[in-house]
Amino acid sequence: MAAISSPTLSSSQFGSSFRSFQHSPPRPLRFHPRPSFLGSHSSHRLRVLAIAAVSVEPETQVKHNDTMELPLLACPICYEPLIRKGPSGFNLPSIYRSGFKCQKCNKSFTSKDVFLDLTITSGTTEYSEFKPARSELFRSPLVSFLYERGWRQNFNRSGFPGLDEEFNMAQEYFKPVAGGVLIDVSCGSGLFSRKFAKSGSYSAVVALDFSENMLRQCYEFIKQDDTLLTTNLALVRADVSRLPFASGSIDAIHAGAALHCWPSPSNAVAEISRVLRSGGVFVATTFLSSPLNTPLPIEASRSLRQLFGQATNSYNYFTEKEIEDLCKSCGLVNYTSTVRRSFIMFSAQKP
Repeated sequence: MAAISSPTLSSSQFGSSFRSFQHSPPRPLRFHPRPSFLGSHSSHRLRVLAIAAVSVEPETQVKHNDTMELPLLACPICYEPLIRKGPSGFNLPSIYRSGFKCQKCNKSFTSKDVFLDLTITSGTTEYSEFKPARSELFRSPLVSFLYERGWRQNFNRSGFPGLDEEFNMAQEYFKPVAGGVLIDVSCGSGLFSRKFAKSGSYSAVVALDFSENMLRQCYEFIKQDDTLLTTNLALVRADVSRLPFASGSIDAIHAGAALHCWPSPSNAVAEISRVLRSGGVFVATTFLSSPLNTPLPIEASRSLRQLFGQATNSYNYFTEKEIEDLCKSCGLVNYTSTVRRSFIMFSAQKP
């Protein structure tokens, strides 16, 4: 299959298509449970299938093999299932040609760019909202361009083992949820999203980031591999503190070198816990906080570090015990980690 180029729909064509969508009686976007051939121990896990078989028929209760369809994509405002008008499929071309809408709050979401924008501010014309400078940095076209072209490789100096080894380590943690739906949050230019999609280990992969330019870079890399265009891989713009997925619907969530950049790590991990199904796995890497060379007690050192971070608007660096405590406070269990100098990969599970 030839790689698709930049979007080809004209504004009038898209407007006509979406007006038609607004007057059609669609039904919620849905997916089916996984078949038992993936293992009896995981037959209760879910995978995306009906995403590729979207209908615009009136809402009906549909059963397949005596199992009920369940919603996946959800409105970031009210968390109600999204309805969709467009061609079937969960790949980039089919999602681009689709329109999405929340039936409850009546908000529409489009993928007129190369990604589906599921942020709360999607569609606003006057209102602008900015994150802290450490987050806004990655929305820069220049930083987005350089991220996979040298920036990320420099993490090796802090103990990061390299992309291939990081990916293999994450795959080990994700073995219990193989065959399920994986979300790569704060995916950047899709370094790991593409690896997860090509591995064939998951029924669907969502590359999710708040940066429009990171997602555009991700698309540019995907275009270079024809097989990825027909894979169940979607690009979604969303806020990690307001994930557009139904509660208890996701099998695996990955966050590579991201936690230290989030404006509120506690809100983000709480959201991750919300959308993970029972038994779902969260795997992440980040930089550990360097010990302060100070005779002050631990609590005083932590306070000093927090004040310094606020004053300089620097990244959120945590100790290993702080990360474990955060995961536990958000309801996650079975915490485990691997540490190499300032690098940490940790995993936790939804009970």
